[in-house]
Amino acid sequence: MASGLEIEARLVISIDGDDIQLAGSGTYLIVNVPSQRVLDKLTAGPPKPPGPKKPKAPGSDPLQQLNDLARQLGLILDLRVAGKTYVTFGAGRTPKITLNAVLGKIGSFFS
Repeated sequence: MASGLEIEARLVISIDGDDIQLAGSGTYLIVNVPSQRVLDKLTAGPPKPPGPKKPKAPGSDPLQQLNDLARQLGLILDLRVAGKTYVTFGAGRTPKITLNAVLGKIGSFFS
């Protein structure tokens, strides 16, 4: 039985005129988003209803859940924005968030 999932793929997905590139080889998968604006649009989710916010349930961190899934599948997922690594999933107990991600998110508040 294989110890993990192995991938050979190249895919370009167009969303509202923006191309998101997906490439994989072996157990390494790269998702490249063209800009912080596109990443913000993808991760915004549906509009939130007005009213008080619900408290988060413990253990519901989506980044940690994605990291745990990548580890279970034996994959390393590298999320890149404009060719720079933002987050690496599956390489450790927690997702590895880079300084590029922090600076990109801060910069997106001022655009």
